[in-house]
Amino acid sequence: MAGGEDFVSAVDRELEATYEAPMRLDEYVDRVLEQPTVASHASKYLLEAIESMGTRSVVEEGEETERYRFFDDPHNDGEHAVLGNTQVLNAFVDDLRTIAAGRGKHEKILWFDGPTATGKSELKRCLVNGLREYSKTPEGRRYTLEWNVASASPGGRGLAYGEDASASAAAAEENWYESPVQVHPLSVFPESVRADILDAVNDGSDDLPIRVEERLDPFSREAYDVLEERYRRQGRDALFSAISDPQHLRVKNYVVDVGHGIGILHSEDDGSPKERLVGSWMRGMLQKLDSRGRKNPQAFSYDGVLSQGNGLLTVVEDAAQHADLLQKLLNVPDEGSVKLDKGIGMDVDSQLLIISNPDLEATLNQHADRQGMDPLKALKRRLDKHEFRYLTNLSLETELIRRELTGETDVWTATTYDDLEARIREPVVISVKTGDGELVPKEFAPHTVEAAALYAVVTRLEDGDLPSDLDLVDKAVLYDRGYLQDGDTRREAEDFEFVDGDEDGKHGIPVTFTRDVLADLLHEERDRHHPEYDVASVVMPRDVLNAMVEGLSEAPVFSAGERSEFESRVAAVKNHVFGEQETDVLDAIMHDRRVDEATVEEYVEHVYALETDDPITNDRGERVDPDPLLMKVFEVEHLGRFEDADYGPGGDPSEDVVAFRREKVITALNRYAWEQRGDDFSVSDVELTAIPVIKAVLEENDWDDVRRTYEDFDPRQWEDPPSGTETERVKEKTIEALVEHYGYSAASAELTSRHVMGQVAYRWD
Repeated sequence: MAGGEDFVSAVDRELEATYEAPMRLDEYVDRVLEQPTVASHASKYLLEAIESMGTRSVVEEGEETERYRFFDDPHNDGEHAVLGNTQVLNAFVDDLRTIAAGRGKHEKILWFDGPTATGKSELKRCLVNGLREYSKTPEGRRYTLEWNVASASPGGRGLAYGEDASASAAAAEENWYESPVQVHPLSVFPESVRADILDAVNDGSDDLPIRVEERLDPFSREAYDVLEERYRRQGRDALFSAISDPQHLRVKNYVVDVGHGIGILHSEDDGSPKERLVGSWMRGMLQKLDSRGRKNPQAFSYDGVLSQGNGLLTVVEDAAQHADLLQKLLNVPDEGSVKLDKGIGMDVDSQLLIISNPDLEATLNQHADRQGMDPLKALKRRLDKHEFRYLTNLSLETELIRRELTGETDVWTATTYDDLEARIREPVVISVKTGDGELVPKEFAPHTVEAAALYAVVTRLEDGDLPSDLDLVDKAVLYDRGYLQDGDTRREAEDFEFVDGDEDGKHGIPVTFTRDVLADLLHEERDRHHPEYDVASVVMPRDVLNAMVEGLSEAPVFSAGERSEFESRVAAVKNHVFGEQETDVLDAIMHDRRVDEATVEEYVEHVYALETDDPITNDRGERVDPDPLLMKVFEVEHLGRFEDADYGPGGDPSEDVVAFRREKVITALNRYAWEQRGDDFSVSDVELTAIPVIKAVLEENDWDDVRRTYEDFDPRQWEDPPSGTETERVKEKTIEALVEHYGYSAASAELTSRHVMGQVAYRWD
């Protein structure tokens, strides 16, 4: 077991790998020539950090696209992952690429807009986490300058933030002062020399060219000027070498973080526009410094958002609270400078990004009726809008709700939709503290969180563009899975054109509402009883859906029209979730009666051999003809597609049977053979679930299967079956299968099977 010393040592190792000893200016230039990324300008560095994590494939709104892993917050175990909105994030990265390359949009302020609980704050945290961790890597190192002026003249004025350095300790480490705005080290070079360095760095590179156009910041310029004047008066040759001597100037690396390469202006931050943008003058310090009638940049606080974010990223959060400040930002991205005072300017290299709720757009449009005389027209032209929306993918919304409820942070990266579907339906167990302080487990039964997520998604979708044979649940499934399966027919997302798709996700139930409803249900007492199982501690899908509908009238965020519209959409969700529960119960009943794959493969092999007029090799190595009776038994008993009357003597198939085999089995086999063309094709190579009708045999059951298998079964006896009956035996093994194979607890299996059988009983006869 690790002790305290081990943890301390682990931190030591991490810091050793993160920080470097300060280097000379010429050493830094050599480093840049070897590894240009360490000198990247702000937008390029941000782009490199995002791209460094690679991409993964996702399906959103029915379309497969590549998603940057950076936005999964991998460095922080996914705690602040931005779920969904992948196309918006990709457009953001495309903008960064354009800006970094100098091809345009450099004058733009990137704007993320959207309703509450859509992931905008998570984006901010994800950017902070990702940039911080990237700056700890060798390729992501970030550097700035630090100065020691006291060492130039033991009796002279030192450099400090507001105070003179001690001349008696001129060479001490405490007299080194870092640029307060993370100035780029190459800024110390005159423009012409800097251009030559960058030409050497960019020459022959296929990457985006590095640009460093900023002059020294005012604090560093003060240090430079003091040193230059002293050495000039001394008549020193090689003046720049004297100024940049390692006893005065060093290049040091820093870890990017809020206040150190990342500036964030929060809604509660106040002060004048200049204070919020760059900082403020410290009057007491001005009096202490020998400023000779001018404002000394040493007496400036440099705590404004642009000062903190210089060199990388500036974020204005809740931008509607700082609408007055946005006007002051108009020329910053274009001119790349801001003023500390009338005579003191500061160059800025920072990617500007603002985050807001829709109320900012209302503020910006308040004078829209004045058209050409709109005083905010110039500001609106500078804003490049990226709109976050509510999630319209069932899997993503389920993942988000689980995060809100449990605090789990892992990002779902299933390789197939079957894997993803298994996670969507999973139960959630949460320990809840009772009034006497005892922790008791409460269970959201399988499909419960899924039901809440599906209902939330359905309220966010437009229904005016639906084909007549689809409902909003179908649209939600299509968006999440990329296709719809109806019996043997598969309909791909590209087969549909939703003309109102641009409106999907703009409105609807936010995840915070769903979270609060589910949290309240954990503490609600339910009047349910069972002699063995704690059914009162189980929250079922219908509990959640009923509570969400009831909660609409109490939530002030919904209008009367929204409440009415959302209430009308719950029935389709209930029907879908019941179908999922029904499938679980059916599969559990028939779990030990499933057709094994060997039997299915044998049937497919015989059908294919009959169609191609080829014999079959049996287990003894003998070549025999396809068996018509084998095929008949499979089609009647396992597929349930035909009856004895559909076959003649000896199992000869009718025209309908022949057509079925050709259209449903042979066509799928031929498609598979075509996809595998170039290889030797064999039926044994086929993934059987690639054939829809066979997939149904392997994975689906119906109540007719139950009738044929259990002739004396009666669902009306399910809740309390008579002792010794077939119903009792079926229920016992069904509960056991639901627990062992389908993720249910005994209590949730009891309640789910009760609910299903209660509905089945009405139509059993």
